Amino acid sequence: MRLILNIIWLVFGGLWLALGYIFFGILACLLIVTIPAGVASFRMASYALWPFGRTVVETSQPGSVGAAGAAVMNVVWFLVAGLWLAIGHITTAAAQAVTIVGLPLAVANIKMIPVTCFPFGKVIVSGYRPEGYTVKL
Repeated sequence: MRLILNIIWLVFGGLWLALGYIFFGILACLLIVTIPAGVASFRMASYALWPFGRTVVETSQPGSVGAAGAAVMNVVWFLVAGLWLAIGHITTAAAQAVTIVGLPLAVANIKMIPVTCFPFGKVIVSGYRPEGYTVKL
């Protein structure tokens, strides 16, 4: 079932969303300071191409040094690219929700918005992880 959903996703919006992530990733890699944002954008482009069967989990613990850096980079990312990519997800979700077949795709689009807006401190993993599950790196 995941394969079928991923193929439908790729054809009806996933490719265009991934191209948006790649565009902002290249833009972020132009400056040395924002290269981590570019790497995160390329990682999310992979997720936008094939989202079913993968999930996003938190990696950093609140109050840690890594969490402070992630918070700063999340603010920069949101202002430069996150907002625009989130608007792309909302627009694509609205178009996909018109049909019954597109409803699972629209739900997946809406679920991607938090990682689109604030990607730092999160990692994309294969398989399902229960709510509240954290990865300790």
